[in-house]
Amino acid sequence: MFITIRTFAVTTQQTLSMARPKQDRKICNPPLMQGFKPYGIPRNTLSSLSLLFDEYEVIRLLDYEGMNQEQAAEKMNVSRPTLTRIYEKARKTIATAFVEGKMILIEGGNVQFEKQWFRCKRCFKLVGGLENHVRCKDCKNFCNDELTPINRI
Repeated sequence: MFITIRTFAVTTQQTLSMARPKQDRKICNPPLMQGFKPYGIPRNTLSSLSLLFDEYEVIRLLDYEGMNQEQAAEKMNVSRPTLTRIYEKARKTIATAFVEGKMILIEGGNVQFEKQWFRCKRCFKLVGGLENHVRCKDCKNFCNDELTPINRI
């Protein structure tokens, strides 16, 4: 009987330790910039921190757009407690970068944009879908090869 209980406990513990896969967070569009750098410190001497796209979106919705947490959670297709955890992590990352003089790179995460986004390799301009790609004043060449995809649909 002891062996059976122990086997059950180990099996239960293994089952409970497996995390559920993260659900993609809905985001309207990526940020205009790829990150931020402290003024007055050369880039080659800086270390960097990553701010995920969903963390950027939470800061944008709550602090810039002025939404409450319920509205922002619904817009991003996450629960309110999940939104709160994302927000706390984003604030911690930004505070660390400010206090310690680190660069912030905005990239990655489990996100789903409303459409396919690209960034120009030459001028770094955002393009929402290939059908909206037009020659910009800073680019000499004009072709889809100059675009880097930011996301998957």
